[in-house]
Amino acid sequence: MKLECMAHLHSKRWYLEKRLHISSERNAGPIDAVYPISNDIYFAVEWETGNISSSHRALNKICLGMLNGSLLGGTLILPSREMYSFLTDRIGNYQELSPYFHLWRNINISNGYLSVIEVEHDEIDVNIPLIPKGTDGWAKFI
Repeated sequence: MKLECMAHLHSKRWYLEKRLHISSERNAGPIDAVYPISNDIYFAVEWETGNISSSHRALNKICLGMLNGSLLGGTLILPSREMYSFLTDRIGNYQELSPYFHLWRNINISNGYLSVIEVEHDEIDVNIPLIPKGTDGWAKFI
């Protein structure tokens, strides 16, 4: 799903895997997709494929970008808890992240937009094998 989403955004003139100056202390990793709003100001989209800590880092990265003026806003896309069992263990999910929404709502940003979108699977097909997992919960490389 992420690859299709990123391909669509790229076709609409979004930049993929763009590094922005988010913090003066350390450069953050690249953002999955950004759309240029004006000179050096972007809107960000992060698609969660990592663990719950990665979800926190993605939202914090967007907030830091909003505080320093490089981002006008951003959206994090992540799976529902129901979809969780079909993915690798400990992947960030909406239900586990939602208790922290109050924290992010209270960051003093005068102009910007921060959102989290929960995605769900359309159906379950028992004929499709599950993603093989290692003993650590990570996807196995076949």
